[in-house]
Amino acid sequence: MGNLFAKEEPPPMVLVPPIFDFPPLAARTRMLVPAYDLLFGKLALRCLYEDYFEQPRHLSTRIMLKPLEDPNVDLITTVSGPLDQTSGRTMEGNALFRWQRDLDDPNTFMDIMVSTNDPMLRLRSCAYYPKYRLGAFGIFPLLKSKRVLPEDYGVMGLRYGSEILSIGTTFMPFPLSSDTPVSAWLVGRAGRLCLGVQYKPLCESKKPLCFKDLNNWNFSIGYGVGLGSPLCPSYSFSLELARSSQLIASFYQHFVVQRRVKNPFEESQIAGITNYIDFGFELRSRINGDKSLGSGDNSSFQLAASWQANKNFLVKGKLGPFGSSVALAFKSWWRPSFTFSLTAINDHLNGTTSYGFGIRTEDLREPSYQRADPNYVMLTPNKEHLAEGVVQNFGQRPLFQSNIDTGNYDHLPRELKPMGKIF
Repeated sequence: MGNLFAKEEPPPMVLVPPIFDFPPLAARTRMLVPAYDLLFGKLALRCLYEDYFEQPRHLSTRIMLKPLEDPNVDLITTVSGPLDQTSGRTMEGNALFRWQRDLDDPNTFMDIMVSTNDPMLRLRSCAYYPKYRLGAFGIFPLLKSKRVLPEDYGVMGLRYGSEILSIGTTFMPFPLSSDTPVSAWLVGRAGRLCLGVQYKPLCESKKPLCFKDLNNWNFSIGYGVGLGSPLCPSYSFSLELARSSQLIASFYQHFVVQRRVKNPFEESQIAGITNYIDFGFELRSRINGDKSLGSGDNSSFQLAASWQANKNFLVKGKLGPFGSSVALAFKSWWRPSFTFSLTAINDHLNGTTSYGFGIRTEDLREPSYQRADPNYVMLTPNKEHLAEGVVQNFGQRPLFQSNIDTGNYDHLPRELKPMGKIF
């Protein structure tokens, strides 16, 4: 009789924490950037090198809010400046109001920004039509105190983007003269191999359409694996020949690992937690001995790594020839959520150490832990794999590795879905 009242033990579960920032702010405006600049892992490397690394002796604050009544709009305000007022610099601020047509598709949007840094009012707009795979975008500084470069008067662009090909161009709608430069790109993907070419003349060029000048061209080749979801491991390697004078080699890898955890605040069936580890490396080397575009060295390098231990803690570090930095970020998932970051910067040339601080407030998404069944987590053989299928749902649908491997992301929350397959 005792067996009739005995409760079946639930199978072991592993927590899948939400990503600290997904999609990153840079990904929300990727349609405004040539696909050549975003291919070969450049967007991921940019976020790895810059996010949460504050400037030395600076305080940075950011507030990101989304009204419950209209989730298609959000507001981001930023205030930053030096902690030492004797430096002569003052606090700077800007406000960005954004409208996005579809919550799951950041490719069609409009935003307007007001800034106290070189006082300006800027309008940006982008529209992408998946049926025709065509997009158009524009960046227009409506008010600006100084207009020196041609792009200060506005930039427009047209693009075609699919899963295997992207082609596009940018131009100045209000040219100052016939010498106004334009740019164009063509990138393609065949399986794991990517090829790209970009025509981008120098601003000081007097012949903007001089296609025979190799200094106006960039060429890249890359190899990568990954589906684009934070739950899927990925890596990419690329080689770029920039302006016939610089060779750039870069590597980026995203790891998804599971570790055992004993947390007294979790249920007894929680056996582990998923961690996200990112590593990036970039090497720049001049091949013609021309130092006019650099700092005087023929080569330079930069490497960085980050580790998200759980939904609350993120550790990052980067190393370069002139300095190194370590950043620690803590995120509280209240509503709104708060993120506090501390950066330590070591100047190798002067032998000094300085610190930077950052505070962020966010109310853009609904964060929560996800539960995964044993078929998804604990990828090495262990007793957890002997458990039968999930018998209980702890408030949310469990994650299944088989669905993720086949590209079925419908059951995933927005921050764990891929950012998109189009270039």
